[in-house]
Amino acid sequence: MNRRRDCAVIIVGGGPCGLTLAIELGRRGIGAILLEEKATPSRFPSANATQARTMEHYRRLGFADKVRAEGLPPDYPTDIAYFTRYTKHELARFSLPSSRAARMMVKTLSGSWSAAELPHRVSQIFVEDVLRAEAAACPTVSLRPGWRVTAFHDTGNGVEVDAERGGERTTLRAAYMLGADGGGSGTRKALGTNYIGETSAVRDIMGGRMFAIHFRAPKFYDVLPHPKAWMYWAINHHRRAFMASVNGIDEFTFHTQIRPDQRAEQISDAEAVAMFHEGFGAPLDIELIGRSSWNAGYTLVAEKFGRDRVFLGGDAAHLFTPTGGLGYNTAVEDAVNLGWKLAAVLNGWGGPALLASYEIERQALAKRNTAYARGFADSVGLFPLALEIEDDGPAGDAARKKAGDHYNHHARFEFNIPGVTFGGRYDGSPIVVPDGTSPPPDRPNEYVPTACPGGRAPHLWLPDDRSIYDAFGFEFTLLRLGPKSPDASPFAEAAKTLGVPLSVVDVTTGEARELYGADLALIRPDQIVAWRGNAATDAAAVLRRVSGHG
Repeated sequence: MNRRRDCAVIIVGGGPCGLTLAIELGRRGIGAILLEEKATPSRFPSANATQARTMEHYRRLGFADKVRAEGLPPDYPTDIAYFTRYTKHELARFSLPSSRAARMMVKTLSGSWSAAELPHRVSQIFVEDVLRAEAAACPTVSLRPGWRVTAFHDTGNGVEVDAERGGERTTLRAAYMLGADGGGSGTRKALGTNYIGETSAVRDIMGGRMFAIHFRAPKFYDVLPHPKAWMYWAINHHRRAFMASVNGIDEFTFHTQIRPDQRAEQISDAEAVAMFHEGFGAPLDIELIGRSSWNAGYTLVAEKFGRDRVFLGGDAAHLFTPTGGLGYNTAVEDAVNLGWKLAAVLNGWGGPALLASYEIERQALAKRNTAYARGFADSVGLFPLALEIEDDGPAGDAARKKAGDHYNHHARFEFNIPGVTFGGRYDGSPIVVPDGTSPPPDRPNEYVPTACPGGRAPHLWLPDDRSIYDAFGFEFTLLRLGPKSPDASPFAEAAKTLGVPLSVVDVTTGEARELYGADLALIRPDQIVAWRGNAATDAAAVLRRVSGHG
């Protein structure tokens, strides 16, 4: 490309994936322009769960506390509760801590839930507000709402992007481009890349066309006879539905499945309110704020995550049924993975294998995570209800007991998922150096901390009350573990020669040495263990490989 570039990276799409990439690049001084077709952000609540691993990345970027301050009041419980109808029989409940309690209890946990951050239940609209502000604060990032991409062209040494806003048109030039433009991604379609997987799973809920309303009900908690929850499920033969509290005061979103012969746009407001009342089970005045429709039953992953200088991320690369809350969180990790690699190449120290590793690492994770989400959807959506589920008397009691047993198990299956959250791995990646060990089995509800290269760096709290992640550098970190203080000078010298940013951090406790299983551990910018060993004799070869130089 002979003409001047407008920036280093053009990002198409202003959702969590695009905004997170803008922040990752901006924090590294990389120029990025983000084009978002919507002139103003949507205020319809969508994803509701920020998983612990995503919160750890927000902590790394410095704004986890801002996200945790959003959404529900600090002492509001985040229970998941199941009812025949919201004002009738409670069938099951999985109690989870408020955001204030989560802040305090995270330092008391070990084993599967040893983490710097716990999950946070918050609507995506509030998360995006924080992400947008953080991206806008980066001097090298330009957010441009209202711009629709009409075409792009990979010139071989750059990308040209045509965009329009109203009657205004422009052509922007950059070195790379990310299409994070949603499930109907024009970027993916222009690349000729298809989704592969399941599109039409049939379930009583979470398997078809879904209808949602965002509403205000100031008297909701006055009428509700049960303890507050974050998510409420209605399970009866007239209406299966779920509802999330948006602000813990008076706003909610209610989701239910509609019949195949129904069209969402033909559902009147009165019919929408009647759907809610079938789940609620008592009179309640509600004010409709918004309505929407979406498809459940997807387990889709793109056959390619990009081509040459154009990449795909978020819903453009994978579509989930939202059980488990994995779609938005997987999208954020796409951006985290790609961000440091693009910056490394643009800053001159990253080799060609870095960008090639994005698809290798993230496509496998997307297939894993979509499969877990499908399993959660099967569990909640295929359970057969007894006809007597709402009856009085012994038969009704027995039916509710059976349903309660199932949903008590299901809630823990879907909402206590440290294995899914922390256990994602990049085994077989060309930029991970294996050490001959095997990781523990991949189980959704159990995470076994391990420093086997390719997975999340094991977490622990340091004697000074910091998370070990707080001690990491922003790029590569070499941990010297245990009281012996092994020699790290070969890594420091090799890093200087190769231009790889490297921080050397001493963690001298025996606990840390035992947890990591080695005297030295090399941690990537995304907090993945890239290598571990007891001597630095192969430091130059290790750093060349993990920085993408083969």
